[in-house]
Amino acid sequence: MTVAGPLPQRRPRLVVMGVAGSGKTTVGRALATALDLGFVDADDLHPAANVALMAAGLPLDEADRAPWLVAVTEVLADDDGLVLACSALRRSHRDVLRGAGPVEFVFLDVDLAEAVARAANRPDHFMGPAMIPSQFATLERPDATEDDVMTVDASRPEPEVVAAIVQLVSRRRGWP
Repeated sequence: MTVAGPLPQRRPRLVVMGVAGSGKTTVGRALATALDLGFVDADDLHPAANVALMAAGLPLDEADRAPWLVAVTEVLADDDGLVLACSALRRSHRDVLRGAGPVEFVFLDVDLAEAVARAANRPDHFMGPAMIPSQFATLERPDATEDDVMTVDASRPEPEVVAAIVQLVSRRRGWP
């Protein structure tokens, strides 16, 4: 048997995660462009009932999130090379997304004040600044046992955050 060369490496599937206001969509879009990958915002996959709850200032419970996480996982599983913006606040949420196959997470780490300030500057989004404390209450910060998670200080300007992520992804994948 002859081998023509090394097997091609699968393109990355990156989940840009964090609380509302951490920059998931902004950073995710720029990261997708930098890596020449597609982009999907998991917010667009929420059923209308979930959006209505959040727009009314009511946090989702796990029953509300379950079908949404399944839909997000299906999108992730169907794509080879994607940046997906998704809160993935709990480890159990990340575990569901891991069901899509090989995936890497980028945790955009910001503090409460930064997230609230950012959310206040996007008045047309269903997740308003009053909802941000509930996001922090739900958040289970990734720990060292989740070796597929890269943590990035997202309080810096977006170009710096994207450059840091590209560097981390390149290092993990052995890219030059």
